[in-house]
Order: sequence, then structure tokens, then C-alpha cells
Amino acid sequence: MAADTSTEPRTRGARPAPAMDLDALIADRQTRIIVCCGAGGVGKTTTSAALALAAAEAGRTVVVLTIDPARRLAQSLGLVELDNEPRRVEVPGAPGELHAMMLDMKRTFDDIVAAHSTPERAQAILDNPFYQALSSSFAGTQEYMAMEKLGQLRASEQWDLVIVDTPPSRSALDFLDAPNRMGRFLDGTMIRLLMAPSRAGFKFASAGFLLFSRIVSKILGGQLLRDISAFVAALDTMFGGFRERATATYELLRRPGTWFVVVAAPEPDALREASYFVDRLSAEGMPLAGLVLNRTHPPATTSLSATRAEGAAETVAESGGETAALAAAALRVHAERMQQAGREQHLADRFSSAHPDVAVRTVPAAAGDVHDLEGLQVMAEALTGADGDTPTGTPRTRVLPARRG
Repeated sequence: MAADTSTEPRTRGARPAPAMDLDALIADRQTRIIVCCGAGGVGKTTTSAALALAAAEAGRTVVVLTIDPARRLAQSLGLVELDNEPRRVEVPGAPGELHAMMLDMKRTFDDIVAAHSTPERAQAILDNPFYQALSSSFAGTQEYMAMEKLGQLRASEQWDLVIVDTPPSRSALDFLDAPNRMGRFLDGTMIRLLMAPSRAGFKFASAGFLLFSRIVSKILGGQLLRDISAFVAALDTMFGGFRERATATYELLRRPGTWFVVVAAPEPDALREASYFVDRLSAEGMPLAGLVLNRTHPPATTSLSATRAEGAAETVAESGGETAALAAAALRVHAERMQQAGREQHLADRFSSAHPDVAVRTVPAAAGDVHDLEGLQVMAEALTGADGDTPTGTPRTRVLPARRG
């Protein structure tokens, strides 16, 4: 029986977490979309890239889309930069293909305007100052454009798998609200008032609208109000299409063939965020593949407990032999590693107690930053390897072996 190695009591009575078989998930041709979400700083971008690499090596034609503006994805894939167009990543020996891109919300918005309006109307919209601000920095635009781009990629026959790397923190799931936000925006009182003159003609504008116009002009400025009104008038015919496409993509995320993967580090804050994601996805009826517990610290062996290692270190140090200091230091390092693994397993057990049906895959921390295909390959193997195929035999659902008895 393995000795108790934790400085904190692990959760008793918790069922072992189900195993998450990511290898089967990405090899399944019915899997068409994987969305990776989680708090910032947990390795979500690297996880997305590693899954995409594993999918290409499994024969899939995959594109990974990052909504996170950080440049880590390009660096890890050996690309100078990423933009709004998928770029081919050379993967030697892979039977499939790997492409990568980073969402450019303004360019995506511009492309939609050009595709769904006449050249004259499109130019009027693109030149409008309010549109230029809206398409670059308006709250919610990024999430809506993410829905648009995902829908475009999924509709294309070029890729049979799309992997989405979402922004950090809770905004990662804000794109799920895009259809409702668009509906509230389009149905809002101010938008309907701004549309009224363009639909009925200014000479038929009501006294209420004229009063509204004067008040808003004082608050926003007359020129801004005219810019907004002109923008709304030019975009009027496109509003229905916006809402329909967002709703269609939202429904696509709920259908078979889509899976969400929550990524977390073995830290209290990150796992609290993971719990939020799990609850939110459940409430939305979204299909959850499971939790990737990233950057764990499993020990090289679990046969020597922290307590025994510390005791042995003291005994060796007292012996005063030539290599005593080195051996004692190695034993203390092992004791610290076992204690850290125990704390991480305790946090994982607490998460699994709250979410007993959520499958888990633990991924050991890399020796350094993952910045190339070789590093991604190591992580891909950790994500997709057989559950019990580890140096210590500890299942990949755990950091330490389950305590018996």
C-alpha cells in the first residue's frame, strides 16, 4: 500500500474521475469542433496547439483558431506570425494537415460587410467613423466575430476539424452570448429610434424622435449621432443575417460533433474558474469532453513517501559520507515533489467531488516553455497517451495513485 504523501488530507470518499480519451476524440471523424476554454495562464493555447498537432498526426485536416491575441501559438508552431487567414504548418511525416490562424475581428467584420452588401453600401459602412470604432474595440464585437469566423471555418470543406483557443478568463465563453447580445442590440429602443428616420423618412419623424435626437445630440454630439444614424441605416439590411448566422453557429456548438475541453492548472483559482466553465456549459447544454489538468508535478516514483524521504535525508546527512550531502539533497527534493503532488491531487479530488461525472486528463509540466513542434509533440503524447501508460503506472487521470482503504 502506498504511504500517505500529502501534507493536506485528500478528499475521502470521492469517486475516481472518469478517464478522458482525447486520442479517440480527435481520431473520431464525427468530431468536427473542439473548443478549449479556461482561465488565463494555464496553458490553454499550448493545449489547443498540441491537440491540433495530434489530430494532424492522426490524419485529420485541422485548423486551430486562437482568439487570444498573444503570440504564443505562432511561436510554438514555428511561424513568424498569425493573421486572419489560415497558414499551413509543416508537420514532417504527418498524414494529415495542420493550419493555424488568429482572429482579426476588424478584418472579419470588414469581410462580412463586403460579402453581404452592395459595393456602394459596403464602402459607405467601411468609411463610417462609428463603424470603424465599433469594428475595432466595441464591447462584444470580438465574441460575435469569433462566432462568425467559427461558422465560416466549419462551413468550409477544407478542414474536417476546427480547434478553437478562446480568450483567457470568463470572457472565454462570452461568445456563447453573441446571438442574444445581437438580438438585444437590434431590438433595443435606441437602435429602433435611429432606424426610424431611414425607414420612414425624416419628414415623417415623430415629435418624440425629434426630442430624442436633440437630447442624444447634446450627450453624444451632433456629428457622432449622425455617424451612428448613417451606420445603422447602411447596415439595416444586414442585421437579420447577423442574427441568423450567430444563432446557427450557437446551435452548431450544441450538436453532436462539437466538444468543449476545459483547461486548468492545479491551483485553487484556476480550478474555481474551471468549475464555473463546467457549470456554464452544463447550463447551456453544451457537450463537455472533460478537464485537462495541466502543469502537474507527478514524482518520479510513488513508492517513497514524503515523510520517509525526509527521514532518510536526515539519516544520510548524519552519516557524513562523501556523497551524503548530495543524497540528502536528492531525498529532500523528492519529499518536496511528493508534497506538491499531494496538494495538487487534493485540489483535483475536490474538483472531482463537486463534478463527479467530468472526465479528467492530467498533463505534467514541461521542463521549460513549449516553443516549438518538438515541445508540442511531447505535450500531445501526454494528452493522447494511454491512461495507464506512465513511468509510475499512475493513471493519467491522477497526479498520485488513488489511496486504498
